[in-house]
Amino acid sequence: MPRVSPPLFALADCNNFYASCERLFRPDLRYRPVVVLSNNDGCVVARSQEAKRLGIKMAVPLHQAQEIIDRENVAVFSSNYALYGDISARVMGVLEQQAPALEIYSIDEAFLDLSGVEHCINLADYGLQLKQQVFNWTGINISVGIAPSKTLAKLANHAAKCYPATQGVVDLSCPERQRRLLNIMPIREVWGVGSKTTRKLNQLGINTALELAQCDTSWIRTRFSVTLERTVRELNGQPCIELEQQAPPKQQVLCSRTFAQRVTDYPSMRSALCQYAARAAEKLRQQGSSARVVAVFIRTNPHSQVDPYYAENASRQLSIPTQDSRSIIATVTRLLDAIWRDGFRYMKAGVMLSDLYASGTFQPTLFDTPESPNSTQLMAVMDRINHSGKGKICFAGEQRKDGWQMKQNRLSPAYTTRWSDLPKVRA
Repeated sequence: MPRVSPPLFALADCNNFYASCERLFRPDLRYRPVVVLSNNDGCVVARSQEAKRLGIKMAVPLHQAQEIIDRENVAVFSSNYALYGDISARVMGVLEQQAPALEIYSIDEAFLDLSGVEHCINLADYGLQLKQQVFNWTGINISVGIAPSKTLAKLANHAAKCYPATQGVVDLSCPERQRRLLNIMPIREVWGVGSKTTRKLNQLGINTALELAQCDTSWIRTRFSVTLERTVRELNGQPCIELEQQAPPKQQVLCSRTFAQRVTDYPSMRSALCQYAARAAEKLRQQGSSARVVAVFIRTNPHSQVDPYYAENASRQLSIPTQDSRSIIATVTRLLDAIWRDGFRYMKAGVMLSDLYASGTFQPTLFDTPESPNSTQLMAVMDRINHSGKGKICFAGEQRKDGWQMKQNRLSPAYTTRWSDLPKVRA
C-alpha cells in the first residue's frame, strides 16, 4: 500500500497588504511611510513598516496621528477595495499553482496543503521559492509559516514576520523547533485565543504558548471549552482543523455603512438603502443563496451631546426566498417607510438578509406565488455586465445623493480594474 503522508500546512500571508498594494504603481513610495484609512477616512487600518516604526498605532483616528503624518511626510490613502481585491486574486492565483489544495482564509492570507511536499524538496527552500514566485509575478511580499497544524502554521508565520533572520520563512515541521518557538511566544499570539481567555489563562499562571500546549486536554475542556482543547492539540502538532477548499456559505448577509455626512432627508436615505439592498442581493447570488427574511435598520449618533437619539429596525419574512434585487429593494423600501422619522440626523443605516437557503432547496406550498420565471436569467445578465468593467446597471432607487456616500478623499486610482486608471508611461 502507498505510504500516506501526514498533514502539513503552510500559511502564506501578504506583508502590510493594503499599504503594499498602494506602493505597487508608486515607486516613489518605496521607502516612504504609508498608511491606509478605514471607511470614511476615519481610522488607520494598515501601515507600512516605516509607519509602524514612527509609532502610528493600528485603529488610531486620523486626527490623532495627524501631527506625526505631517511631520514625517507620511503618504495617506483611502481604502481602495477594487485595487486590493484584484491584487489579492492575483496572489491567490499564484499560490494555487504551487500546492495541491488551497484555502483562502482572508483577503491577504491563504492556507496551503503541503502534504508529501517534504519528500520532494526541503520545506524552507520551498517557502523561499514560493515567496519569490509571488513577488516576481505580483510585486507583493509574503511571509510563509510551515507546520503540521494550522495553529502552528499561524505561529510560524508570525515568527517569519517578526524575525528578519528567517528571511520571511519559518519551518516548524520539527518538534524541537516547535517547542523553542512556543516557549518564547505569549499566548495572546496563539490563533483563536482571545483577550478574555488570555487573561484567565494568565491568572492561572499560563503565559506562554508552550505552557498552554503542556496543559491536560480534559482539564482545558472542563475549565474552558472544546474549542480551546482543539487549540491545545493543534499546538502539539495534532491537526484538528481541516483545510476548507470551499468557504461555507454565510448564514446572513449584511450591508451597512456609516455616512460621511449626517442624512436628514428621506430621498437620500432611501437611495442609500436601495444601494445596500442591491449589493446584499449580489452577495447572495455570488454564494448561490436566497433569503427569506429582509431587515432594515437606521440610527442616529448614540454619543452625540446635541442631537436627539433615534434608532429603529424592521424586518419582513417573504413567502418564498429570493435573490432578486428587485424584490429585495421593494421590501427594503416598504420597511424604511415604516420606521422613518423626520427631524433626525441619521448616522448609519443597513440592510440584513437572513434565513438563507441554497438555491433550489426551499419547498414552497401550493399557495405560494413563485418568482417570475426570467428572474434568475435577468439577475445573471445584470451581474455579468456589472462585473465586466465595461458598464454598470443600477436601479432607479439607487440614484446617488450627495452626503450619504462613503468619504474617500484620498482614493488612489483603480490601476488594474478601470481602463481610465491604467498607468501611463511617458517616453
